[in-house]
Amino acid sequence: MITQVWQWLTSASSWEGSAGIGHRLLQHLEYSAITVLIASALAIPLGLWIGHTGRGRWMVTAANSLRAVPSLGLLFAVALWLGPKLHGNSAYVVPSIVVLVVLAIPPLLAGAYAGVAGVDPAARDAAHGMGMTEGQVLLQVEVPCALPLMLSGVRSATLQVIATATIASAVSLGGLGRFLIDGLALGEYNVMAGGAIVVALLALGVDTVLAALQAAVVSPGLSGGTSRFRGRRTRTDRGQPTASENEPGVVGVVAKG
Repeated sequence: MITQVWQWLTSASSWEGSAGIGHRLLQHLEYSAITVLIASALAIPLGLWIGHTGRGRWMVTAANSLRAVPSLGLLFAVALWLGPKLHGNSAYVVPSIVVLVVLAIPPLLAGAYAGVAGVDPAARDAAHGMGMTEGQVLLQVEVPCALPLMLSGVRSATLQVIATATIASAVSLGGLGRFLIDGLALGEYNVMAGGAIVVALLALGVDTVLAALQAAVVSPGLSGGTSRFRGRRTRTDRGQPTASENEPGVVGVVAKG
């Protein structure tokens, strides 16, 4: 089986055409990107507003309850209700995107809300004391401090969308899930295994990119990063010893001083 899977993954014919790995991979990325963008446009501003004002917290709880809804069951329900009202390829794409957006909203909303709600009240008070408006406090103080949790929510939602878009192929959506559905129907288990591997690699690759983006945009002070020069001085400005004086050769110098 492993040999057959490897042969399928490395075969040039497996990557060619509209049913090849390359085309299906681009489809999967397209559906996932559209879903995350729509869900972010809906959930992140709402989460920021809830965290800033403290109102409507019930919406976060209600959104989190959606995580208990079976993804496949919701997918079939929306497809049976919305599909007949649409025509052409949109009859398959739109219901799937709607379900994926619904499932992506909870982590995005929770991340934005928790990030803003967890900002140190002293930072807000200082901003208000400087004469900032509520909008300026939100955008210039709270959002930068909330970035770690917000981006964690984006990463969680993106991985969930990539995984759920695979089973959305059960209602004739394209993407990498077609390899699993068609492979099962035709008894080509090497194709099923190969498709699953490609989905896993895609999820790992996207998460790595998002992690690098998060590390680049989040302040080291918020992410827990420290300067490599921290603790190198032997005395503070007040002339008191520091922890670095425990290094070899430093204790004696301090004692003489």
